[in-house]
Amino acid sequence: MRSLSASEVDRALDDIALIDRLDALFRAGCEMPTRHHHPIKEPLGAGSADAMLLLMPAWTRGPSGRIGVKIVTVFPDNGKKSLPAIYGQYLLLDGATGQSLALLDGTMLTKRRTACASGLASHYLSRTDAASLLMIGAGALAPQLIRVHAKVRPIEQVEIWGRRPEQAEQLAEELTRSLPDALGRPIAVRAVTDRQQAVGRADIVSCATLSKVPLVEGDWLREGQHIDLVGAFTPQMRESDDKAAWRSRLFVDTRAGALKEGGDIVQPIANGTIDEDDVIADLFELASGRQTGRLAGDRTSITLFKSVGAALEDLAAAELAVGA
Repeated sequence: MRSLSASEVDRALDDIALIDRLDALFRAGCEMPTRHHHPIKEPLGAGSADAMLLLMPAWTRGPSGRIGVKIVTVFPDNGKKSLPAIYGQYLLLDGATGQSLALLDGTMLTKRRTACASGLASHYLSRTDAASLLMIGAGALAPQLIRVHAKVRPIEQVEIWGRRPEQAEQLAEELTRSLPDALGRPIAVRAVTDRQQAVGRADIVSCATLSKVPLVEGDWLREGQHIDLVGAFTPQMRESDDKAAWRSRLFVDTRAGALKEGGDIVQPIANGTIDEDDVIADLFELASGRQTGRLAGDRTSITLFKSVGAALEDLAAAELAVGA
């Protein structure tokens, strides 16, 4: 059985190749049970933040089928120890025999497939001339999202907002050095402190946080924007307010996941701001052509994409990483 470290997974995955792989598997479909959530109450004792154990299986059928399962832990208090909040491992199995094929670093796999799922959504939903990006959140996923969005669209200006301004400044400095080489073109990156003004300036707003309160308000949005909400993955979390959902054309990675788990969709449905029928399409429907995203020349619609993660995305990334 092969074992791929975080750096090996990172080197094995090309952003555009992974976006294409995701597009193909969303079009073809696979078996994907709803992921299992197992809350872990106050793991460090009274007053500590609740943690989560996630199990995410998926498989394809046929002679070349594969089975995969990801085990993920989310410990929000890890930042206090200078540790990542999320850890994971991914086991890839032969779909015909059940034989173990590879064990991959699930943390890196999650970062890369999550960013590329947002890239796939942007391909369908953002304006083709989108030139400015605001990244809300400066954690481990932020540089991945920034790079992928800038590969999918001709981004020239990136602004970064974080709860800790010094973290946003550090990330901006790092990307100022590394991003031009990754993209093959110059790009301006800077940290900002005024979130409202930054939202209003951006063609694409991407959020990757563990927030339980809105960070993007509907009153701040303007015509033609694309909003990419990645971080809040439980019904209690959210990165946008009700008005943002009400003003936007709504899309999700999977209906089963987002309508159950994504607070940015679940909460406005629960309070009557929107209903389930307001979600126009998920990535299965966009990839298959059963629904359309942003039409060519549409410079007025606000599109909002809510991602909670799907086991299909992990399987596609794992197969690509091992060359299956």
